[in-house]
Amino acid sequence: MKMRFLSYILLFLVPVVGYSQTSQLKSFPLSSVTLLESPFKQAQQTDMAYILALDPDRLLAPYLREAGIETKAKSYGNWENTGLDGHIGGHYLTALSLMYAATGNEELLQRLNYMVDQLEACQQKNGNGYVGGVPGGEAMWQEIAKGNIDAETFSLNDKWVPWYNIHKTYAGLRDAYLFAGNEKAKEMLIKLSDWCLTLTADLSDEQIQDMLRSEHGGMNEVFADVAEITGDRKYLELARRFSHRSILEPLLAEKDQLNGLHANTQIPKVIGYKRVAEVAGDQPWADAAAFFWDEVVNNRTVSIGGNSVREHFHPSSDFSSMVESKEGPETCNTYNMLKLTKQLYLSSASPAYIDYYERGLYNHILSSQHPTRGGFVYFTPMRPRHYRVYSQPEEAFWCCVGSGLENHGKYGELIYAHNDRDLFVNLFIPSSLHWKERGVEVIQRTSFPFEEASEIQLNLKKPQKFALHIRRPYWVEKDGLKVRVNNKEVKIKSAAASYVTVERKWKSGDIVSITLPMETKAEYLPDNSPWVSFVHGPIVLAAATDSADLEGLIADDSRMGHIASGPDYSIEGAPVLVPEGNNLAAGLKPVAGKPMTFTASSLISSDRYKNVELVPFFQVHDTRYMLYWPVSSPEELEARKKKLREEEEARMALEASTIDQVAPGEQQPESDHNYRGEKTESGVHQDRHWRHASGWFSYDLKDTKKEARKLRVTYFGLDKDRHFDIYINGSLLKSVSLDGAMGDTFFDADYAIPEELVKSSNGVLEVKFAAQEGSVAGGVYGVRLLK
Repeated sequence: MKMRFLSYILLFLVPVVGYSQTSQLKSFPLSSVTLLESPFKQAQQTDMAYILALDPDRLLAPYLREAGIETKAKSYGNWENTGLDGHIGGHYLTALSLMYAATGNEELLQRLNYMVDQLEACQQKNGNGYVGGVPGGEAMWQEIAKGNIDAETFSLNDKWVPWYNIHKTYAGLRDAYLFAGNEKAKEMLIKLSDWCLTLTADLSDEQIQDMLRSEHGGMNEVFADVAEITGDRKYLELARRFSHRSILEPLLAEKDQLNGLHANTQIPKVIGYKRVAEVAGDQPWADAAAFFWDEVVNNRTVSIGGNSVREHFHPSSDFSSMVESKEGPETCNTYNMLKLTKQLYLSSASPAYIDYYERGLYNHILSSQHPTRGGFVYFTPMRPRHYRVYSQPEEAFWCCVGSGLENHGKYGELIYAHNDRDLFVNLFIPSSLHWKERGVEVIQRTSFPFEEASEIQLNLKKPQKFALHIRRPYWVEKDGLKVRVNNKEVKIKSAAASYVTVERKWKSGDIVSITLPMETKAEYLPDNSPWVSFVHGPIVLAAATDSADLEGLIADDSRMGHIASGPDYSIEGAPVLVPEGNNLAAGLKPVAGKPMTFTASSLISSDRYKNVELVPFFQVHDTRYMLYWPVSSPEELEARKKKLREEEEARMALEASTIDQVAPGEQQPESDHNYRGEKTESGVHQDRHWRHASGWFSYDLKDTKKEARKLRVTYFGLDKDRHFDIYINGSLLKSVSLDGAMGDTFFDADYAIPEELVKSSNGVLEVKFAAQEGSVAGGVYGVRLLK
């Protein structure tokens, strides 16, 4: 395995002393691991309070409504009543299950059982095994069963990703059974799977593949799980049928064709490929999943472990959008990448996977929840001096709220692992482990990363012999790792081994002390552009810059409330690092008396920011911040500033004159602008998204102050013989003919909007592109409303 941000790659290629890396490992049940005091324990408790602040009856309302049962409370708003109704209810089942397993809190179990009982009533009322909150789902599913399939990337038969939606219900029922032992949930899960078997029985494989163009979550993963739970291979066959071949086949051929794809649509599919491989013993599918992981982690991942801009995979050779956009890595992506990482680790025992898992866990997942008041983050901007937005329980119901509810209840899943004989220590998180089958209790005490050490105490019912494998992290200084047993140093046999193995007959009270000296490194973006972040050990460092203009810091229920919409501070004005030599990391100096706190005054060119302190990113909240820093030589500094200033002035001028805009073909921008259409398709060309139609498509653009004067549309210069009309609020704005005369480039066309159209509107302008007879509307690469 290669890993871009891991320096000591040879560590991962050498077998563990006394241990075969081909051995199958198992994770411990969450109920066997208890978190001790740490930022993770605090995050767990904060998440639990958020879970308990939600009203189960409001989450259940979409299910009851669709089953024809009187609801007990009003449905929540936001995404929960605009087409994705019920998706949070499924996440909630999983979150309750995970948090109950991790804490044993009885109130969580009572809520879980109540949710399952209510959903069972819905399933019984439906009478065919179905249970879901998709608005108008019954009629839509009947059309699907007949083969009447109208699939787009983010819709199916005019519904907002219904398979993605009910995948959360499938997963919630599965987890209620697996983590909380709810037998009723297991029976409901099987009935729901049988419903799908019946629904798709008359569909050809080609029809199902056509349907899978619409985002569908991890349906293949769930059906593979049901196959394992029941021992019935019909569900495994269903899992294969629900595996999207257009994504799988390039991965089988070890081809990265991910540019422009919606990232979190693809990652759950790959989790499913790996799960099918585990249940079916299909090595090529397992290899495809590993290839995907390798490409995403090495070539598409920033230092915090996240990926994507505006939810999509940008070109791996160009990360400029990563530092320009305020819609940086999406939390759901890392949530799913960690799920895939866990699968790959347990089947390979390679600690390379744990190295990435640790990076994503500390720096993205832990940072994605406000540590005291709670609230989950959707986008984490890498843009200099921008900020994050947090949800609140009664208002926001985005996808990252659903996965966020789950994230902080499962911190114990990979701290330890085991095989039939030995124990593996993977993460240095304060915790206790009860290995019931062996009669062993493990207590790990540490304040890592604020101290460079950890201590493990073993309590045993009776002395016994086994091996304790302690992960040797890639970030430990060369020859720096030290292990002592009862204060006696253990001779480490191989400096290159990825685990340090201590095999002995253990007795109760034995103490294993681990010294973990950390190095500070500077990590450039994967495209080697001059942007750098600092990492101390596995911990990404960031600096708070100021707390001004934090508009929408705590999100309301508005359609785009998850985006940090405060003003963009200019990139040209961001502090620049100007090193004297090549060793940037040497410019970071620890602050005396403040663990994990550094200054970089000798590197920072701006007097305003010379005295900022760099601390773990997971500690940075309610502020604008610097995580990636631009780097320049003294000679290049002025030229760089001039170029950036010119680019930024043009960009900021455009932003200042922009009232609203939409990126055609991208899921969330289209959903946020009430996308509708008939006979329309979307795709990617030269790494830019487009939409066209032989029918029509439309967006609602906001113009609350009625300032709109121009509509700017972006086209591709070689598109020709395309004739279509543009309407605003039903009135013809312009008839357009694209003739291919602009050549191999993208270009903008501006259309003046009559003032009377604007004045007579209600603050919303519906922009519609309609193909003329026998032609095509578009492709349209951008739509922007200008003052």
